[in-house]
Amino acid sequence: MAALFSLLPFFCFIQLSLVFFLEASGVGFTVDLIHRDSPQSPFHNPSHTRLDRINNAVRRSLISSQIQAPISANLGSYLMKISIGSPPVTVLGIPDTGSDLTWTQCKPCSQCIHQGTPIFDHLKSGTYKPSACDSPACKALGPDCFCHRDACVYTMSYYDSSKSIGELASDSFAFGSTSGQEVTIPNVTFGCGHQNSFASNRTASGIIGLGGGELSIIRQLDEHIQGKFSYCLVHALTDPNVTSTMNFGSNAIVSGRGVNTTPLIVKENYYLTLERVSVGNKIIEYEAVNAETGQEGNIIIDSGTTLTSLPPKIYGEVESALKEAIGSQGQTAPDPEGVLSLCYKNGGSLKLPIIKFHFTNANVDLQPSSTFIDVSGHLLCFAMIPSDGISTFGNLSQMNLLIGYDLVAKTVSFKEADCTK
Repeated sequence: MAALFSLLPFFCFIQLSLVFFLEASGVGFTVDLIHRDSPQSPFHNPSHTRLDRINNAVRRSLISSQIQAPISANLGSYLMKISIGSPPVTVLGIPDTGSDLTWTQCKPCSQCIHQGTPIFDHLKSGTYKPSACDSPACKALGPDCFCHRDACVYTMSYYDSSKSIGELASDSFAFGSTSGQEVTIPNVTFGCGHQNSFASNRTASGIIGLGGGELSIIRQLDEHIQGKFSYCLVHALTDPNVTSTMNFGSNAIVSGRGVNTTPLIVKENYYLTLERVSVGNKIIEYEAVNAETGQEGNIIIDSGTTLTSLPPKIYGEVESALKEAIGSQGQTAPDPEGVLSLCYKNGGSLKLPIIKFHFTNANVDLQPSSTFIDVSGHLLCFAMIPSDGISTFGNLSQMNLLIGYDLVAKTVSFKEADCTK
């Protein structure tokens, strides 16, 4: 299960704007994403320092890097705020591009996660409808469901030991937008979870499934957003007060000068094909196909995983090229956490090279601000790691890039941007 984002603004439920958006075709709207460590998040811990936040994120990425299956375990970097039901109840979910089913905790909850907001009570929603066992939605879950008294019971288990068990149902979903108008969609299929747990210290109401499968929010909103969504991530690890954005529909189109577009391979996750990596003038060839399946698509693009992971051989060549490019201007030092293998003392004055990821038909520049992190105020570390599992293009590498997904055209587009604006 991959992770990606989290949002914020509290919404005004306006019936008139609801009708307007439902009747519109090609709807476009933008929502805010907040980092889970932001003071705007109900899960913010004011006692955590910047170093604590960075180390927590690195640990979550290490869980992902140890997983062999084509799935990311790193949930919890961002939170997305939606409302479910009539009357609407606010839910803070973890946007996850690596899974499809959206679920939230529901009463009665025999095993609950601390979420900081009221648990959804489906008995109080006038638009809640359980899904029958013979419904298309239940059949779409395949082996992840079973029938109990004609109710469709889902069981979602993730590779980091997170899980949710509950009733598959549908209800109205409302999305707040930066325009101040709320977008409400009726009859969205989701999981009403009665037994739930997250691995590690992740806290949220549930998961917002943004994958490419039939039950994902993206697919269910397809009539309104035509399979398009995009996001622009700011460097939340170092400045959690700023917000990122996520765009849907016509607002999600990435166009203009400087756009690079690469094919998107939709499988269990969103895959891209990385052909080579360059560090300055040094070019490192990358296996262009998936070593396990023999197909194109050798790296997962995942907005929820913090660190980019590469095969050990490729990572070693990238690290060697960085050392050569930086040369004697920097003094190396060990990471106090023993996680990141290339660090420099007082790295603020270093002239760091741009790393370029050469995807099929798209060359994406990764600026030093997105490939190195200041872990302690005087120690600068390379923010990629080696992994024997599936490679992942993590969210630190995606900072200050406007990244647009088009599930109809099966493409991902990149454009350099100042995501604070």
